[in-house]
Amino acid sequence: MPESTTPPAAEALDFDVDALRAKYRRERDRRIRPEGNAQYQRAAGEFGYYMHDPYTERAERDSLNDRVEILVVGGGFGGLMAGARLREASFESIRMMDEAGDFGGTWYWNRYPGIHCDIESYVYMPLLEEIGYIPKWRYAPGEEIRQHAVAIAEHYNLYRDAVFHTRATDFTWDEESVEWVVRTDRGDTIRARYVIASSGTLTLAKLPGIPGIENFRGHTFHTSRWDYGYTGGSPDGGLTGLADKRVAIVGTGATGLQAIPHVAEGAQHLYVMQRTPSTVDVRDNRPTDPEWAATLQPGWQRERMDNFLAIISGEDAAEDLVQDGWTANARLQRKMMSGALDTTLDPAERERRDELADFVTMNKMRARIKKVVDDPATAETLEPWYRYMCKRPGFSDLYLPTFNRPNVTLVDTADHGGITRMTDNSVVVGETEYEVDCVIFATGFEVGISGVLSGTLPVYGRNGTTLLEAWSQGPRTLHGFYTHGFPNLFHLASIQNGNSVNISHVLQDQATHIAAVIAMADKTGAKWVEPTVAAEQAWCDTITENLVDNSKFLIECTPGYYNGEGTRTTSSSYAPGPIAFRRVISEWREGDMSDVLASARDDER
Repeated sequence: MPESTTPPAAEALDFDVDALRAKYRRERDRRIRPEGNAQYQRAAGEFGYYMHDPYTERAERDSLNDRVEILVVGGGFGGLMAGARLREASFESIRMMDEAGDFGGTWYWNRYPGIHCDIESYVYMPLLEEIGYIPKWRYAPGEEIRQHAVAIAEHYNLYRDAVFHTRATDFTWDEESVEWVVRTDRGDTIRARYVIASSGTLTLAKLPGIPGIENFRGHTFHTSRWDYGYTGGSPDGGLTGLADKRVAIVGTGATGLQAIPHVAEGAQHLYVMQRTPSTVDVRDNRPTDPEWAATLQPGWQRERMDNFLAIISGEDAAEDLVQDGWTANARLQRKMMSGALDTTLDPAERERRDELADFVTMNKMRARIKKVVDDPATAETLEPWYRYMCKRPGFSDLYLPTFNRPNVTLVDTADHGGITRMTDNSVVVGETEYEVDCVIFATGFEVGISGVLSGTLPVYGRNGTTLLEAWSQGPRTLHGFYTHGFPNLFHLASIQNGNSVNISHVLQDQATHIAAVIAMADKTGAKWVEPTVAAEQAWCDTITENLVDNSKFLIECTPGYYNGEGTRTTSSSYAPGPIAFRRVISEWREGDMSDVLASARDDER
């Protein structure tokens, strides 16, 4: 769908551009903390209990000491799609491994009330046609998505050799046997020719580093381990266990937008602790129309996924098949999500037009708040003052009306950098104490940080070199998948490849690529899969040469995970976008893959 590139004429603007910029800067400065991401702490060590599995009992088993051809670490959609594509390529010896008690990844762990995907289910839920399933809702609830993950595993027989409640503790390359030795927290020693690391980028929960958090004697939990034994109810709501409880929920991002209305309905009183308000656009969820579903022809999901990706990425699209908040504001997203730019415009003029369009959109968001929320002071506190893609956009039809309830209090923590401290029975903001019985942390995850990247899962390649040592100056890969010195190790992640708001689509493209490379290695009898130094360097140069300088945009943003809490202004993604990246790797696969297949080149190391 062509976009209008004509901004409002200067005389037609109903706002002062300079005043808005100044307002954004003041609101950003209220929230900046010099320690950046160090303001958070991991749910580990003395806080490790926050990460215990409340859904599935850990089954005791004997330690494994065996060998498989392919080990996939991670049972979310990335790992599932890798397993599916490998099964389609006729690989039988595949073991899936996950710390959770079942497949599903983030949808296994996150079962908080109100949980839904914010991407349309017809483009987010992978392999719908392969499984023969049509989602019940336009934006599917979490349990439907989790059950779909289980269905994928069953369809492709991925349960057969799977191990759950099992955490890989290290990967070590064995030069003599030409395979990986993977050890786990269950005492396993698993040898595998190939290892695919898909441990996710939304797995390491974070907690705010609030002084005194350890002294609170009430009940606490993180939203990714929702305690229904305490709250009662289910992901559909009905939290009757909170009827006599004063509750504080910390965090108003995507999780908070969905959980807060249900907590408010169940609790005696709810205090919403907000540092930075989210944008809250219309969700307009609805059941799938059976008449529409009956018209779908083979290939419909791929067509719809590609259409959504094209519009989000700025590629040519004759029509918008999805027509939601993402596609309506696609132009504003490319600052952060990468994609095609209008090169017919001078960069300064393009930035001017983008900024004006951004101001218009954000003014509409703020106007909606004033229309929905009755109390003017509360409405003002809920107004987001930043560019549209400084934070992941939010969508809800329930969130804003929640603040019209008499049992809900919005607490602005911005001027204090968040919650000041906690006592044995209260949350303190500034000098004001809020006595509560329960604190729920909707504070998210270390975004983009898997076990491999965090160092909690060490990887030892040739000569004992660790992957983090090899990446000491930044990631070094070919196409984001593999690194010289670490043969037969593949990554499913957002590193040096295409990026999109629809991560499941990106992961599907990555899984297809990895399966194709392994199949070619098997067909040609390659000794191992490992990029040459030259190929790896060429890709790193490509990333650098195509880098889009977003530093000016990010430095002006309110702090959040997109800009590393105000400290990060660069990205390692392939800036031309996910569709351009798919073209690159598709064309590369048409060659002989000699850049990575040891048997296809003279210099095997």
